[in-house]
Amino acid sequence: MEKWLVAAKKADFNKWAEEFHIDPVVARILRNRDLTEEEQVRRFLYGTLEDCHSPWLLKDMEKAVAVVGDAIREGKKIRVMGDYDVDGICSSYILTKGFAFLGANVDTAIPHRIHDGYGLNDHLIELAKEDGVELIVTCDNGIAAAKQIELANSLGIEVVVTDHHEVPYETAHDGEVPKRREILPPAAAVVDPKQSGCGYPFKGICGGVVAYKLIQAMVGRDNSQMSENSLQTSDEVRTIYKDLPEYKPENAGSEAELMEELLEFAAFSTVCDVMELVDENRILVREGLKRMQRSRNLGLQALMEVNELKPAEISAYHLGFILGPCLNATGRLDTAKRALELLQSETKTEAMSAARELKELNDSRKNLTVKGVEQAQEYMKERCMEQDKVLVIFLPEVHESLAGIIAGRIREQYNRPVIVLTRGEEGIKGSGRSIETYHMYDALTQVKELFSKYGGHKMAAGLSLKMDAAEINAVEQLRRRLNENCALTEDDFTDFGGNVSTQEMLRGGADQYYENDKAIAFGKNYYNGFRFIGILPKTEGEFGLLDLDLESLLASESSDYLVRALMPKLNFNTTADNLQELLIAQGIKTPFDPNVAQFDKIIDGEELYISRIIQKCKIELD
Repeated sequence: MEKWLVAAKKADFNKWAEEFHIDPVVARILRNRDLTEEEQVRRFLYGTLEDCHSPWLLKDMEKAVAVVGDAIREGKKIRVMGDYDVDGICSSYILTKGFAFLGANVDTAIPHRIHDGYGLNDHLIELAKEDGVELIVTCDNGIAAAKQIELANSLGIEVVVTDHHEVPYETAHDGEVPKRREILPPAAAVVDPKQSGCGYPFKGICGGVVAYKLIQAMVGRDNSQMSENSLQTSDEVRTIYKDLPEYKPENAGSEAELMEELLEFAAFSTVCDVMELVDENRILVREGLKRMQRSRNLGLQALMEVNELKPAEISAYHLGFILGPCLNATGRLDTAKRALELLQSETKTEAMSAARELKELNDSRKNLTVKGVEQAQEYMKERCMEQDKVLVIFLPEVHESLAGIIAGRIREQYNRPVIVLTRGEEGIKGSGRSIETYHMYDALTQVKELFSKYGGHKMAAGLSLKMDAAEINAVEQLRRRLNENCALTEDDFTDFGGNVSTQEMLRGGADQYYENDKAIAFGKNYYNGFRFIGILPKTEGEFGLLDLDLESLLASESSDYLVRALMPKLNFNTTADNLQELLIAQGIKTPFDPNVAQFDKIIDGEELYISRIIQKCKIELD
């Protein structure tokens, strides 16, 4: 079931429409997305890279620039330590490419999902010491690695953390008021917008964007915006770096070319890490896509080619559902180093070979995922988990790298927080995917004594269970504790579609908005499954709260109603030829005539029939 609230938020929609050259319906949509000022609307529609926030607003950015700059100038060996998902791979590429541009002696290490697990561990630190590494720079990880960074410090290795995940904390009680105390790692610099005291205006950036901001600061593209409290002026920063090998501040073309390419990967990270497409994320993705359509990166070109994609037509959809999964598959079934090697390819032959391997791995991953989802559904059925608010599913034989994607599929189906556990080499490990009303990282923190390791953020998390008891007892204890602590109500399990005006429902005025490149999506649920969004009366009236379950939607036989379906998993260029396949993938039963979009859907054993033409509604979800 999905809720839509009919909104009547006030603004001068005709004025906005005239000033920004949009339909008044689009103006109303933007107001319903809580844009209240004309400047906000301008940035949303026409924002440029100049509207993005200065990297110097990130706490510890100046420290990070100084530490890395000193290491480069002194010829120290630097190791970039990434992660095995798309964000971690792209972050690693961004930092490695940027540091090399500045003349650094740099290499990259990405943990193996099975052998190393997430982020820094003692083995990787000790290996870095053996290899003569003097500085580690993390990306998309490190904020929860306090013990590992203590070890690095003891071995004489400096560490700079760049991350975007939640900062670990403990709750202290000062009288009757509980207070959070952050547990920051003892690094030379910690760059993470989510840490307290960070004045960065937008906290929702991914690891790739944090890495991009560090390189942006280091190549001098934004030195004019250093904070007023900076210990170093713009001129002093230039003085620090003027002697760096290959660093030529007068050669603006080279710097510009570097940042143009790295922008592609910041956009790639943002889409694939499912960041909200608002604020500067929106600008970075829109501008990054433009550059990706004419990308000079041989690896990206090859990956598009093996997936039969035309570069000029690349969209956020292709990043999230075609190209991104190919990079992710290497980290799931093999080693993410393959994906990084693809992006670093120096010849087309090398790139095409790597791209074919990645696509084959992803095809294999798809088959394993389907089997894993089926096992998860069977597990839930056998244990009568219908009443559980948090679904904890143990699939010991499933490849541990698939836990997260299976959890995501089950979450989509049941709209509940889901944790899928598997049997790894070092015990039970798992990944979780959450819903908007459940902060998964906070929930795990409430039972952190059950874990040997955990981390994440509101919508996703990873964990390793302590094995003080038998496997099944440890799993059941986690299931019981999470559900006992869970305060969610039935209303929390109802997916909130967003605010919609009667004009929005009565007209397709948003269509023209998608005919230009002003929008990527109206909100973060751009690709979130097949959903019905309403019975739309032809005459305007009072609607109140709409509970749009399919049964009540089909109860009316009146010809005064129009059924619209939002199919965000479709590219808007999707034809009727492949619509049937996509509907089946979403659980829609056929027979089905793609020319008139007729199909059967089975709900609780009852056959419901839709015989109206379904339109692709381009009014986005919040």
